[in-house]
Amino acid sequence: MFFGTSRIYLDYASATPLDPVVAQAVHNASKLGGNAGAIHHEGVLAARVLTHSRERVAKQLGCKAREVIFTSGLTESNNLAILGFARRFLLKGKTLQGTHWIVSAIEHPSVLESFGEIERMGGSVSHVMPDARGIITPEAIRHMLRKDTVFVSVGWANNEIGVVQPLADISREIHAHETKHKTVVILHSDAGQAPLYRASTMHSLGVDLLALGAHKLYGPEGVGILSINNRTELAASALGGKQERGLRAGTESVSLAVGAAETLERIAQGRTEEAKRLKALRDDFAKEILVLLPDGLINGALDHALPHMLNISIPGIQSEYLTLALDHAGIAVSTKSTCKEGNARSSHVVETLGGDEWRAQNTLRFSLGKGTTESDLKKTAATLARLVHTSRAIGA
Repeated sequence: MFFGTSRIYLDYASATPLDPVVAQAVHNASKLGGNAGAIHHEGVLAARVLTHSRERVAKQLGCKAREVIFTSGLTESNNLAILGFARRFLLKGKTLQGTHWIVSAIEHPSVLESFGEIERMGGSVSHVMPDARGIITPEAIRHMLRKDTVFVSVGWANNEIGVVQPLADISREIHAHETKHKTVVILHSDAGQAPLYRASTMHSLGVDLLALGAHKLYGPEGVGILSINNRTELAASALGGKQERGLRAGTESVSLAVGAAETLERIAQGRTEEAKRLKALRDDFAKEILVLLPDGLINGALDHALPHMLNISIPGIQSEYLTLALDHAGIAVSTKSTCKEGNARSSHVVETLGGDEWRAQNTLRFSLGKGTTESDLKKTAATLARLVHTSRAIGA
């Protein structure tokens, strides 16, 4: 295991441990020292390494190198995509009045709060709900599209329940709408952890903007990627220099760019085999939990979810209590997205799936990874059942 401890880590959806090979690549690149914007030898060498990293990323994403922008992480990539598109309107002397924007109701806070800003800027925002399985259907998108729609955002795989969204089908609905109304509608997607288990080419997904964060993919913290196709124009998120196609001023971190490139290449190796391994572990784990806790409820359709994710609701318990009790027992899990942990008691994602009020309040998210073993999960299931029975007995 990466952590090298006796603890059981089942919160890979929040953060993955850094791959040692990636860490070594970042360390080696950090020795360059030069500023990629300088014209001396050291600067030219740094620029060459930065360019090569961009090309490596582009190869993995199936896009052109100039379409790859390095950011500080997934949150910034989402912000740059959504708000950068909105600010482009303003730079053209327009307002957002009369523009319509669509966003999935089960997105990460960095997406939903960006759309809150769109509304404050004058745009009209519609939130599309998933079906009972957690899927944003192409039909739901089609019914929400309007002549004044300019932007749609649907995450590739949900960060709480792991359900993978049919982006290619959604893209086809959008293009049919564009043809009919002679308009342009940009499709953005937060990739989350989906690239760990799905090939992430822009063309096959049909998206215009794809946002990634390396720390979700066994890469370093502090670096993200935004892939921008040639249909899309954005305005800068930071002013001062012309770095990253003028969209993000500031000295580029060459070592982190190297880390991002190494990360994407590494996860592409053995992706299929690891997905099969984790799916088998996850499915057996889910069955065992439901045997021990038959009143538990799985959130989202496992046959449409990433292979490492399991989100369950258990009646008659407090999720925060169970999470802390599991942590005390040496097992790390979460109740929902870490960015929402400790805020609203209910999961806004699970709430959209319907059912009784307790379902959204009593959620636990287990996310498996490279270090997860069958014995880890058996111990976790047994510990969870014991804690739930104890919790119910004392009314915690």
